[in-house]
Amino acid sequence: MRAGRTDRQGHGAVSTLLVTACPGPPVCSAVHTYLHVDGLDLIGRSHHGATGDHPDRLLRPGGPLHPLDQARTVDVTSQEHGPGAASVRIRVRLRGATVIWGDLMYPGGDGRVVEEVRFDLAGYLAEIERACSRWGRGA
Repeated sequence: MRAGRTDRQGHGAVSTLLVTACPGPPVCSAVHTYLHVDGLDLIGRSHHGATGDHPDRLLRPGGPLHPLDQARTVDVTSQEHGPGAASVRIRVRLRGATVIWGDLMYPGGDGRVVEEVRFDLAGYLAEIERACSRWGRGA
């Protein structure tokens, strides 16, 4: 299940989230999480060369992508390349039944800068849980 969306991003528009992961060795050096927002790779579009962190860290129950009433900043990138490596940080917060990712800065499908996206809470949590069960330690 994916959170629904309207065609235009903006205040009140709902985006889709699809979480995937690379297969890891031998295809890639490690397993990395991909966060697709409205069909676009948020991490890759935010910082060329950055890779998503391991699903066990990002998707675990109660983990950094699970929204709380108090906003928090989450580094969604892998730190395997050491200090100073490319990083992408998002601000995750919960407002009612809406999950908001803010402090973004990536080109959207129309070329405009995306600064914030909103997800329906139920669909968002279902997608995080689906991805965790597929790529997390229990998979």
